[in-house]
Amino acid sequence: MRNLKRFRWDKKYLYWGITAFLVVAASIIFYILLTRLESFKASLGSLVTILSPFIWGLVIAYLLCPLMNILQRSVFTPLGGLIFRGKENERQRIFKFARGFAVFFSIIVLFVVVIALIWLVAPRLYFSLESIVVNSSEYLKNGYDWLDRLFVDYPEIESTISSMFGNVSEGIFDWLKNIILPQINSLLGDVTSGVITALKGIYNILIGVIVSIYVLYNKELFGSHVRKLVYCVFSIEAAEKIIKAVDFIDEVFIGFLSGKILDSLIIGVICYAGCLLLRMPYALLIACIIGITNIIPFFGPFIGAIPSAIIILMESPLQCLVFVIFVLVLQQFDGNILGPKILGSSVGINGFWIMFSIIVGAGLFGFAGMLLGVPVFVVLYTGLTGMVNRKLKRSGLSTDGDYYMGLDYISSETGEAVRKEENRRRTGKKKSWFKKRTGSGKAASGTDKTAVSDNAGQDKSGEADKTSGDGSDVSEGKS
Repeated sequence: MRNLKRFRWDKKYLYWGITAFLVVAASIIFYILLTRLESFKASLGSLVTILSPFIWGLVIAYLLCPLMNILQRSVFTPLGGLIFRGKENERQRIFKFARGFAVFFSIIVLFVVVIALIWLVAPRLYFSLESIVVNSSEYLKNGYDWLDRLFVDYPEIESTISSMFGNVSEGIFDWLKNIILPQINSLLGDVTSGVITALKGIYNILIGVIVSIYVLYNKELFGSHVRKLVYCVFSIEAAEKIIKAVDFIDEVFIGFLSGKILDSLIIGVICYAGCLLLRMPYALLIACIIGITNIIPFFGPFIGAIPSAIIILMESPLQCLVFVIFVLVLQQFDGNILGPKILGSSVGINGFWIMFSIIVGAGLFGFAGMLLGVPVFVVLYTGLTGMVNRKLKRSGLSTDGDYYMGLDYISSETGEAVRKEENRRRTGKKKSWFKKRTGSGKAASGTDKTAVSDNAGQDKSGEADKTSGDGSDVSEGKS
């Protein structure tokens, strides 16, 4: 009993034990994941399949949230103020009225867009592709005739270009016939005959829409629960940083995605109207290609313009040239006027990093990586920049990038910046002194001995001046 009474419980041993247990448990879990990676992937895929309705719901709610906020703030809140003015619980009634109708009309807009794409755009796109495949031989003949007329006086060039054109055309038409058209037919067949798959897709979409309605209507409640959990798990300072980081990520992603979708929609509509005015073939198909690929930053205009130009080239080379000029003008309008108005002047990084993020994102995640690579890189770039600036401030250094332009080094003794020009001048003086000491250069050859003697005389006179100056100061001090 005396030994038990003398025993003192120390919490630090408990913390050490829990830490050791967690380290061992994490090591065991990591080893199991490495040895059973395939089964883990299958289990993760099954979990994603089960949660897919909720994932779709969160995605739909995230994309519709800006539209809902605009409708609630600009339309239904003023209308609710007119309806419930002077009544009991006026603010609460206005909020419920505005939020409910904003969510309802946001879902209506979603259904209208989906139905319009299914019933109006999809059949015409299919018929356009089918017409291209069916009339491929006629397009090929028109291309040969155009080349004959263009190079009628240059038979050697005509034969070379005709063979190249024939190989490219046959490859494109074989690709359309053997790959694209069968896939479209199989896709339509799966949609019409695969009842179970279609019903499952409809089920996921409907549940996702219901989930999105709940999330949109109660977004403040969900946000409060998430913040409560973050403050429960982390310290106040860490929780504040996490919430600020999440708010910044949300601002970057929703601003970029909503802006690019709106920008691409406007460009697609303008392209469709322009193709109709210029009497371009397959106007709707080309407008859809231009609008969809315009979502991709930097490379999107080129990705959409090349296949569209090829499609028009098979119909008429002259119209293809007109289309290329039209697309160049349209992309200049988008890049210099429309894009900056919607997305702002820039995304915070220069063109090199935009290209880098798109290429890396496409290599890792395909189309989704090309679309989301820029906002992800902006978030990472901003976070790394913040860490670098905080470290520089702790070291007492400047965070301005212009400060480091032309910088050679910062002196560890004085903390002052030494520029490259200043350091080069110092190095030049030392080199000339070295040449004098070793007898190298022009002075050693005897051509500039006079200059050397003059410099030596000036140095001696300078030393004499300094000595006289020092002596005068001393005399003044004594007097």
